Amino acid sequence: MKKIAGLALMALTLVAFPAVVCAQIAEVGEASVQPTPEIKKLFEAFAGDWDTSEKRERTQFFPNGGERKGRSHIRLGAGGAVLLMEGHSDGTAGPLSYVIVVWWDKDAGLYGFFTCFKDTGSGCEVRGTAHWDGDKFVNDYEEVVDGKKLRFRDTFQDITANSHTLVFAWIKDDGSMEPVIISKAVRRSKH
Repeated sequence: MKKIAGLALMALTLVAFPAVVCAQIAEVGEASVQPTPEIKKLFEAFAGDWDTSEKRERTQFFPNGGERKGRSHIRLGAGGAVLLMEGHSDGTAGPLSYVIVVWWDKDAGLYGFFTCFKDTGSGCEVRGTAHWDGDKFVNDYEEVVDGKKLRFRDTFQDITANSHTLVFAWIKDDGSMEPVIISKAVRRSKH
């Protein structure tokens, strides 16, 4: 009985105080991790802490538009096997928390792209595949909207050491793209 009570207490602690438990686990220093060349390229482009601003365009997807401001942190995970992006923002578009995990699929020769969003009805899913298109990092995927399968593209562009822009666009049947959400990230200062 004491063993069951002890396990129950440990489970409750993990659920109620995950930050306390995780804070006691030593994080592997990013400098000592040896990522694959493909993940290293992403890490060099996106790693760090960012202030973000998002603008939802007035479209069929978001008739009222909207904006959010927030922060994101991008780092290596799983010993350099993945790039982890985590962020939180809020504004007239409502609160949003997310985790994005990107990994290199050697057999497919593409990046895998997993997203987990907490906002008004989103969830977690493998969300297409990604690749470099010149100096842009592009993720293509499909979503069912109002019973119809639509194509979308996330394009990380204008990538510099201190900023980048993410354009979430709808790919129309004629191949043209309509921007839906534009997010800008600016590197946070270290003071």
